Amino acid sequence: MSVQIVVADTSPLHYLVLIGQIDLLPRLFAAVTIPIVVRDELLHPNTPQSVRDWATALPPWLTVATVPVHDEQAPQRLDPGERAAIALALALRANLMLMDDRAGVSVARAQGLVVVGTIGLLDLAGRRKLIDIGDAVARLKTTNFRYRPSLLDALLTGRGNRGGA
Repeated sequence: MSVQIVVADTSPLHYLVLIGQIDLLPRLFAAVTIPIVVRDELLHPNTPQSVRDWATALPPWLTVATVPVHDEQAPQRLDPGERAAIALALALRANLMLMDDRAGVSVARAQGLVVVGTIGLLDLAGRRKLIDIGDAVARLKTTNFRYRPSLLDALLTGRGNRGGA
């Protein structure tokens, strides 16, 4: 089954922009949808300038949507972007959700959503030979992305340093 409806939270977009790999998304998926609050988070004054610049002129493959009211309230420990992204993914019956935050991922999966984070996206792109995984991981390590070192090490050793674009 090919992924048809993809909803993203802020973090994967943020970090893909920072490492120069945001153009992976339209190569992996036909379209991605985000809630308005995620767009607003990408434009926040504390967000790195390169991310704000990207979010100022969103590409045609990215749709910003209003989040419909959802009966189930996501736990308050989640930030507004995570809550909105989960609600939107549920409303759209998304095939895939892009999210990094552990608590958010746990809540999304508990509600039946399939979730992939930034590392999973890099792994998928590496397996499809769209990127040099070693270079992408090295760039990710220069950001404030939080990860378990063993996870990135396993990605590098398990996949090798495959080239691509």
